[in-house]
Amino acid sequence: MAVDLLTAVAICAIILLIFHYISKKYQYFLSKPIPCIKPAFFFGTNAPLLFRMTDMVTHIKKLFNTFPDAKMIGFYDFTEPIFMLRDPTAIRKIGVKDFDFFTDHTPIFNSPDDENSLFGNSLFALRGQKWRDMRATLSPAFTGSKMRHMFELVADCAQAMNQFFVAEMKVGRELEYEMKDTFSRVGNDVIATVAFGIQVNSLKDRDNEFYMKGKDMLNFQSFKVLVKFLLTRSAPGLARKFGIEFADRDLTNYFKRTIVDNMEQRTTHNIVRNDMIHMLMEVRKGALKHSKDELDHKDAGFATVEESNVGRVAHSRIWTENELISQCFLFFLAGFETVSTCMMFTTYELSINPEVQNRLYEEIKEIEQSLEQKPLSYEVLQKMPYMDMVVSESLRKWPPAVVSDRICVKDYRYDDGAGTAFMIEKGRSIWIPAIAIHNDPKFYPNPDKFDPERFSAENISKIDAAAYLPFGVGPRNCIGSRLALMEVKLMLYYLLKDFQMEPAERMEVPIRIRKNAITLQAENGVWVRLKPRNA
Repeated sequence: MAVDLLTAVAICAIILLIFHYISKKYQYFLSKPIPCIKPAFFFGTNAPLLFRMTDMVTHIKKLFNTFPDAKMIGFYDFTEPIFMLRDPTAIRKIGVKDFDFFTDHTPIFNSPDDENSLFGNSLFALRGQKWRDMRATLSPAFTGSKMRHMFELVADCAQAMNQFFVAEMKVGRELEYEMKDTFSRVGNDVIATVAFGIQVNSLKDRDNEFYMKGKDMLNFQSFKVLVKFLLTRSAPGLARKFGIEFADRDLTNYFKRTIVDNMEQRTTHNIVRNDMIHMLMEVRKGALKHSKDELDHKDAGFATVEESNVGRVAHSRIWTENELISQCFLFFLAGFETVSTCMMFTTYELSINPEVQNRLYEEIKEIEQSLEQKPLSYEVLQKMPYMDMVVSESLRKWPPAVVSDRICVKDYRYDDGAGTAFMIEKGRSIWIPAIAIHNDPKFYPNPDKFDPERFSAENISKIDAAAYLPFGVGPRNCIGSRLALMEVKLMLYYLLKDFQMEPAERMEVPIRIRKNAITLQAENGVWVRLKPRNA
């Protein structure tokens, strides 16, 4: 009896200690002169998202709008304090002006010191000087001139998509498709050819090995992946200690072998192909450099991000084979998920806004006539103003990266110049909620309306660049914005050239966002019917 009593007392004492420890963590924002959203015990402010009571977009907007007059607010991710930026001035200050205090992403992957980690050695996860060196190493591979070299590879994939639809039409099949699946396949083919040096057609050969391996790796709905995600969010230190990786080891080994074998074949047979593997081989030789006469400007449209001085500083680091392979893996992730998400929402908006679709088609028709049977070129594609307006507006309303983050790498005194000043300590995370900022009527009037005219030559000066963040902000923005925009525009060009899009019967309007997703996905997909224009 006495033993049972002692055991009960010990358990109660442990519970009280844990309760006290967690409760103390929730006192962090009491010393900061910014409003804080009240947390739920242990789960913080994200309990509705974790328990699938709401979707990601609704949840982030709700956090963002809790204190509509604040430039910055606080909330808790489990027990971790997070600063959320609500004001373009604060975003510009922390993301650009004071970038040296916020150079890194919040670490959720394995330590970059783990040489075998693909995620941990990718440009997204690298930190400090190693990130600076890798950014400078890869920067020359993503300039406008390099995109011109890759243009034909991407265009071939977009044309193969068009040819697939034409062939399906000729045999009498109904042209009704779920857009996320469709563009995941086309995006897979683009990354296969551009980043891995292999050619596949995933619309025609639906179960090809490269696509199926990638689909398995990026199955964010599986219980195993969700458990890993929760562990890395609630206990990132523990996840890193035990080497928790999102990706299955066998799958990562498959992609590694694919790249290594391709490199060996090219070296043995002296093969040169204008793709990412060739550029990484150039990196290994120290031959990839910025051209002296190459100007970095928005040659790919309004959404293009410009390279900062960080990406232009020369370095002398020697990279391991795995560190280079990790970059191809990152490009695969971005191409498979981010581009397909952008295309899914763009085709959704075009199908329910036929006047926008028709105007874009007219521009495509004019280009086709001016080409006089000559192939489309990179330069011509980038000179399509309405195409750029449509893509820019799609990225405004539906940014695939709904939130970007930074971690404070050294104590930083924030001062908004209007009486609010306080210390953000080293190790604290910052969230920049692009999806909420892009849909705030303060920055974009009538934000629910899909209106490409926001990005017309007459209106574009009204947009605050720090309130338009589809590819992030500052020196740590997305290095592949030109490639992504080229891919999206080519797909739209060849799709609309021969087909008109309209909502299929099973497409939900308005769209609902899936509650159990850690990426931006439609609850029941985006179903579109394609009608041949010359039928």
